[in-house]
Amino acid sequence: MKKRCFALILSLMLAASALAEGTTYTATGDDESALDVSGTEQLTLSGVTVQKTGGSASSADAASFRGVNAAVRVYDSAVLTISDSTITATAPNATGVFACDHGTVYISDCQVSVTGGGAGGVQVAGGGTLIGSNLTVTSASKAAIRSDRGGGTLILEGGSYTSTGKNGCPAIYSTADITVKDAVCDSEQSRAVIIEGKNTVTLENVTIEGNDQSTKEGSVKANVLLYQSASGDASVGTSVFTMTGGEMTSRSGAMFYCTNTDSVINLQNAQLNLSDGNTLLIVSAGRWGKEGCNGGDCALNARGQALEGDITVDAISSLALHLENSAYAGAINPTGQAGTVSVTLDETSTWTLTGDSYISSFSGSSNSVISNGYTLYVDGQAMDGIQ
Repeated sequence: MKKRCFALILSLMLAASALAEGTTYTATGDDESALDVSGTEQLTLSGVTVQKTGGSASSADAASFRGVNAAVRVYDSAVLTISDSTITATAPNATGVFACDHGTVYISDCQVSVTGGGAGGVQVAGGGTLIGSNLTVTSASKAAIRSDRGGGTLILEGGSYTSTGKNGCPAIYSTADITVKDAVCDSEQSRAVIIEGKNTVTLENVTIEGNDQSTKEGSVKANVLLYQSASGDASVGTSVFTMTGGEMTSRSGAMFYCTNTDSVINLQNAQLNLSDGNTLLIVSAGRWGKEGCNGGDCALNARGQALEGDITVDAISSLALHLENSAYAGAINPTGQAGTVSVTLDETSTWTLTGDSYISSFSGSSNSVISNGYTLYVDGQAMDGIQ
């Protein structure tokens, strides 16, 4: 599907009757975009410069949900194809490239720089579609790859995507369906990925790093956050993170944190580099949701995957860990039984204990568990027959 999408970019570009190479588009007014493409317009541009250097949005919500004040804004049923161009946004609440309300952007070989506060790099909302290749995107306030209320589809292949700000400035923030392939992503001072509610992030052969510097009271530091807030920006449902190949590094905190939502984590042949805390996954209540019923429910599915690090699941949360042709070295709830934890190992998988572990149920051969001098407790009883 994605190959067809990128082929469409090329065919649209070759079929364009007129290009505006060398043109500069500038906007300095309030609620004004340098490129504003709407209605049923279909526009193809190459080699242009787009600058949003002044003006404010009427509200932060209008900017974040509707793209008001963005450097490039495409909405209604309009289609923009843009290539080999430079896009800068220095005004407050000015997103780099924004697709919403069934607008579609095909963007390739462009540089996008966003330095104004309250805005991200490339973004969809309200059902917009953005398909890009070989972009260089930097964002100083919000995610380089971002979506907001109403979601949409965002597919990126190749390029680099860097977020430099603190707190809420991950490399990827998803309230949509976001796919990134063969790219480099980095959040210098925040989480690598945040998924809110019933939405997805899919990474294929991506190198991605995060450095969570959260300071809010009750925050749990983690590289990938799967959660549900009370903002209404995302439908309640299952958050899904899928990573195939590539490498992900956490420079601070756990690798994964699930709270106040159902979540699925799918991993296959990905290299995971843990921070000094050596924590793979936390499933627990946090600062979102109603106290007492705001735990997480997580399924972690590993296929052809090496996993390491501790896992903790609190009393109002659950975890289903499934290993297929995989190896896990770590401890689960090493301080004692909490929550509901099921572990399933196929005949080609192993679990090497790095501490006493407490789970609710186990499926597989006891020979697949390597004690390493520790004890595995299943429903309160020490498991017999482990190596």
